[in-house]
Amino acid sequence: MNNDSPFHHTQSRRLPTRREFLWQAGGGLGGLALASMLANDQTLAQSPKSPPAKTGTAKARRVVHFFMAGAASHLDLFDYKPELIKRHGQPSDFGETVETFQDGLGPWLRPVWDFKPYGQSGKLLGEPVSALGSVVDDIAFVHNMVSKSGVHSTATLLQATGFLLPGFPGAGCWVSYGLGSMNDNLPTFVVLPDHRGMASNGVKNWDSAFLPAQHSGTVIYPGTDAPVADLFPHKSANYITPESEAATQALMAEINRAHAAAHEGDQRLEGRIRSYELAAKMQLAAPEALNLKAEPAHVLKLYGLDRGPQAWPKEINDEEETFYFAQKCLAARRLLERGVRFVQIWSGNDNGFPRRNWDSHEDIRRDHGPLATGMARGCAAFIQDLKQRGLLEDTIILWTTEFGRMPSSQAGKGRDHNPYCFTNWLCGGGIKGGVTYGESDPWGYKPLDRKNPTEVYDIHATLLHLLGMDHERLSFYHNGIQRRLTDVHGHVIKPLLA
Repeated sequence: MNNDSPFHHTQSRRLPTRREFLWQAGGGLGGLALASMLANDQTLAQSPKSPPAKTGTAKARRVVHFFMAGAASHLDLFDYKPELIKRHGQPSDFGETVETFQDGLGPWLRPVWDFKPYGQSGKLLGEPVSALGSVVDDIAFVHNMVSKSGVHSTATLLQATGFLLPGFPGAGCWVSYGLGSMNDNLPTFVVLPDHRGMASNGVKNWDSAFLPAQHSGTVIYPGTDAPVADLFPHKSANYITPESEAATQALMAEINRAHAAAHEGDQRLEGRIRSYELAAKMQLAAPEALNLKAEPAHVLKLYGLDRGPQAWPKEINDEEETFYFAQKCLAARRLLERGVRFVQIWSGNDNGFPRRNWDSHEDIRRDHGPLATGMARGCAAFIQDLKQRGLLEDTIILWTTEFGRMPSSQAGKGRDHNPYCFTNWLCGGGIKGGVTYGESDPWGYKPLDRKNPTEVYDIHATLLHLLGMDHERLSFYHNGIQRRLTDVHGHVIKPLLA
């Protein structure tokens, strides 16, 4: 049925290979680190070479991807619609049959907050995101985004991987594959989830899928006792000794050697070995990179981290959201400085009540207010920090969500899913600031020009272009198909380029 709705064991004796010799001689994480240092000629752990996708015109070297999980409302934050103020409370009439996720077709609902102009560009912003006013002239807004799904899981995958179905690499995986690492001691692609948990699909949003396994995102939780899971033994594991650790690693090496002999070219094994090598280095590098307390007082104040966690009330509030989001932003800046290529920051994941995500079916003000305020404060501080350090000029910032919200009301104070129109914004790394690209219609229901919307493929094509790669040439042969991040779609959005 066609449904176009967006909702809806033995081996012969032989001489050991160089890798086997190093495993036997090294043993343990220390030996792995030694092996990796000896392998700078890439004799160890080689992966398939990236195709000749580089164009030689790179304006950026790294990416930060902010993802608002649950669907942030463009109408209440970035895309001002006076027509909704004029018609507030009147029965909604779209002039066509509209399918919504939860039948949210109540009366027209005006923007929940007032909008004011900011910067030389005069960009109108909703009250909760007013902190972005200080950097709005560095930002380019895209107001005619469309999705192919109004379901959180598939729509999130589309924005994160370029495909509606699982089994495809995240955008950060493609960047890692195409450009490689800028550091030896930290991952190329780092993911900072919401402190409450992961969004729809979890690790599928940043898994390498059919790309070599070392390109998967590494999950880090800044500010916690163990930011990188299982990097060090648990403090209760006092029975672990250097000798037992070395013996364990030697056994793992023996198992890996046997597996490698039986499965030549298995990139999953290559990925595991690379992860062990990287873990050895991260034991030294990660604690230093994630030590936010090493920052001077004026930087902590910029991010709003000078006061630290307090006994926050049970209900969601601005200070708590600012602290946790800004903490991730500062950690991202420290990671970028140390050569991490792609950082993805997630906001919102909690289906309890009141909601701690952006899926505001019941009450936009209650749910969006603290989340948007914390996000805007953290993003504004992050942009200012990158700018004063000279990092913004070669760092692309992409802000997105899986879809928008309807101009009609739901339950009086909420909004239903709107896959037909939403907002992205970009900043830095060759992006022209202080501009708006694409318009939505007077209600923010669909793009004004319905024949020429902007899709995630265009955003990804533009991102890769600024990184010096041709999105049509960055590909990987899998299951008989030359796969790419933009599938068979995508155009570079030239009006956004500086």
